[in-house]
Amino acid sequence: MFLTMSPDSPHKSGGFTLIEVLVALAIVTLGMFAVVTQLNRYAMSASYIEQKTLASWIATNTITELSIDSEWAPLGTSELNLEFANRLWRWRAEVTETEIENLRRVDVYVSLSEKPQQIIHRVSGLLEPPVPADYPPTYWIKNSGGLTE
Repeated sequence: MFLTMSPDSPHKSGGFTLIEVLVALAIVTLGMFAVVTQLNRYAMSASYIEQKTLASWIATNTITELSIDSEWAPLGTSELNLEFANRLWRWRAEVTETEIENLRRVDVYVSLSEKPQQIIHRVSGLLEPPVPADYPPTYWIKNSGGLTE
């Protein structure tokens, strides 16, 4: 037994009209556009955070090296290009006097070598004069009550 439908039959055949399909595709397209936009933002943020982290390490390493150097960092500006994490970086250190005689301020600016004017990270610190060569080292001894000199 075959069921046939006439055009004036109250039952419709199941399916989508062309307009319904186009509206559905438009909605899917907008959703995909939003997903791609968010992925792009994520990639850019991840790249920025990576650069900021690496630049921070370079700046703090530079201040540490200046603070443990055998000579007190001279006043003025110094620059250096270096390779770090397979990239070429540039740091600039500006050493200035402070109101305290035995302290110098250092500001370290880090950028990529190809864009030296675009500072990625900046760190400031204070430098003391180096320990004299004949100064005896401090030895710490552990006793039952804690550490003593």
